[in-house]
Amino acid sequence: MGVHREHHEEYEPGDEEEAVAVEARTAMVRGMVAEGVLDDPAWRAAFEEVPRHLFVPYYFVSRLGGHDRLWGGDPDPVRRLRWLRGVYTDGALATRVRDGELISSSSQPSLMAGMLAELDVRDGHTVLEIGAGTGYNAGLLSHRLGDDRVTTIDLDPEITESARTHLAAAGYRPSVVTGDGALGCPRRAPFDRIIATCTLPAVPSGWLAQCADGARILSPFSTGLIALDVGESAHGRYAEGHFLHTSAFFVPLRGGGPEDPGLPVLQRIGGLPRRALENDLFRFMLSLTTGSLDPHEALSLWEREGRPQRERFGITVGPDRQWAWLDDPAGPYSWSLNPR
Repeated sequence: MGVHREHHEEYEPGDEEEAVAVEARTAMVRGMVAEGVLDDPAWRAAFEEVPRHLFVPYYFVSRLGGHDRLWGGDPDPVRRLRWLRGVYTDGALATRVRDGELISSSSQPSLMAGMLAELDVRDGHTVLEIGAGTGYNAGLLSHRLGDDRVTTIDLDPEITESARTHLAAAGYRPSVVTGDGALGCPRRAPFDRIIATCTLPAVPSGWLAQCADGARILSPFSTGLIALDVGESAHGRYAEGHFLHTSAFFVPLRGGGPEDPGLPVLQRIGGLPRRALENDLFRFMLSLTTGSLDPHEALSLWEREGRPQRERFGITVGPDRQWAWLDDPAGPYSWSLNPR
């Protein structure tokens, strides 16, 4: 199926639907607090007050042979309430599908909350978001920091148009830019924080030049989340940090960023034992070693090192190269992320 083009009719819920939205949003936030992902009162207030349903006027749910579209303007009140309650479940929502492939989504709120907490923003910080999505994440950032401190960028003009419309409907007006997020946004730099909502095969080197001193970059990478702190060395600016414990699955970065340096993991695991094929942590490690380590060698290393969790791995981005590593960036186990 092609990309659904959103029509921007103003959504005006009735009293019953508004009450359902408030109840459902309150329940979503209460559940996130119980999970321990909303310890910061500022972020809790953002999730309580930013109406997610204004950012997701429709979404797709899988059904046999395709996708079913749920939307806020459905004439069937039962389906309309199903849409509204679904918006406030703690789950990812598919918002754009092209030829059966997901190209944009609204991320799981608890995962968003965890990422925002790890971003460690402070009052006065400026933030660049790579991947505008529905605009919901930019709305949360704008609630926390103010519109003038937030920039969100996306390659797809339809996505940025929709995000801008959703943000305005919710009362937020950050800078929404149509452009290649792999190149950052030089005219709005420097940034204290960069957060990506799409998976990277390598960290675009141009981002470092747009970072303020002491900046932090948080991004999905493979099936994990990497938190990089930016600093200066004798060799120039660099970024370095560990993966977070949690797994994460996002759509890939599109645009002029670095290409995946090797074959997809599924094409490289022939002949490996089932215990490896079915283990998400091993597959995560294998994706980091793509192009640098034979899969069977990777399996031997992984088992010898006690089947390491994600947080034992890290990434270093230097002026001329970047590499993934186990335990120590200068240790014996490191793999180039841009071997080509």
